[in-house]
Amino acid sequence: MYNEDFECSPPQTRHDARETALQLLYAMEISGNSMNAVLGDLLPKCPSPPQALAFCTKIVELTFSGRKELDDYIRKYSANWEFDRIALLDLIVMRIAICELLHFYDVPPKVSIDEALELAKKYSTYKSSGFINGILDAILLDLQESNMIIKTGRGKQNNPVKK
Repeated sequence: MYNEDFECSPPQTRHDARETALQLLYAMEISGNSMNAVLGDLLPKCPSPPQALAFCTKIVELTFSGRKELDDYIRKYSANWEFDRIALLDLIVMRIAICELLHFYDVPPKVSIDEALELAKKYSTYKSSGFINGILDAILLDLQESNMIIKTGRGKQNNPVKK
């Protein structure tokens, strides 16, 4: 059960929403509680503008429901690293970024990766951001070569050129 006094940072921006989503996804992994239980317990205590709250909720729902597929990408590009040894926070950060690459058409790939690196720098170890950057860059290249990156509107900004 969660502490009734728990207060998370209210998501005011998409950056804040990603940070809150990371906290919620981490809470689900650690507690073993369902997504609905965690969202129900924690999100009402995070008043925010509807757009930031909707963005946060969408990240949590798509990342949590697609974690097997997202983990498959991570496994593929961390072949020299035992998957079970990847820090949970690093794993969640990468899942969020890959989820954004695949499902958030209005978010440029560069933004998804940059945001993941900022989360890693804030919440994980000193070396995590380099590890995460390498994995995400390889996944982005693979997704681009497979034509699986679909971006519209703002999402087309800063798209790396296919090689």
